[in-house]
Amino acid sequence: MYFDVQEWLNLAFRWTHVFAAIMWVGQTYFFTWLDHTFQNEKQVWMVHSGGFYIVDKQKRPEIRNQTLHWFKWEAFFTLVSGFLLLILVYYHGAIMVDADVLKMTAWQAAGLSLALIAAGWFVYDFLWISPLRKHEVAGTILSYLLLVGAIVGVAHLFASRAAYMQIGATLGTFMALNVWVRILPAQRQLIAAVKSGIEPDMRLADLAKQRSKQNTYIVLPVVFIMISSHFPGTFGHQYPWLVLSVLVLIGWGVARIIRTR
Repeated sequence: MYFDVQEWLNLAFRWTHVFAAIMWVGQTYFFTWLDHTFQNEKQVWMVHSGGFYIVDKQKRPEIRNQTLHWFKWEAFFTLVSGFLLLILVYYHGAIMVDADVLKMTAWQAAGLSLALIAAGWFVYDFLWISPLRKHEVAGTILSYLLLVGAIVGVAHLFASRAAYMQIGATLGTFMALNVWVRILPAQRQLIAAVKSGIEPDMRLADLAKQRSKQNTYIVLPVVFIMISSHFPGTFGHQYPWLVLSVLVLIGWGVARIIRTR
């Protein structure tokens, strides 16, 4: 009976995680496409499922007597269901530990995993609120080098499969916290300024847009990591850190192509 409950919890969390992620990522790329299209069109005329739509973009926020629609809960439920899966499958399942890599208890591995995810967010966030954020190429190169360092590091701490998932959980956390810590607060400040009759600080819009852009790049490696656990040739390779490091670059390249279409 115990294993039946655990199996159904596993299924429920995965179902929620995948569906919430589909909604979140789909919306992110849809708005990315809109922004790209607005570069050539003042309004976007679309048809979907028999309905015709005209979409415009405000150059600065203006208060309207309408419902303002926010897209935030998809990121929240993706993050929560992902962490529940991480706890159920990897922490509780003791999959994190490989005695041939490093001897530690399952609880020690779980604590180390959570600490590294938290530390990773603070490093990433500090990097992209620093003056370096105005120099995207340099910031991207440094971010990639730090990511490769993290990939190599976790490969010497956890079992290979768990090391991949550790990076996936870290990057997924970055994406969700980008939404809740940087994007949503910036949007709220812009709206509050307009309501108060104050000229909105459009640098907040630029910050939010940059984090949203980064999410469109981060998600490609995350999706690969999510499915890699079914293919031991990835994490089971002689140099698993190298496989993942190269595939991060491939994912970013694909994201760049998608963003320009």
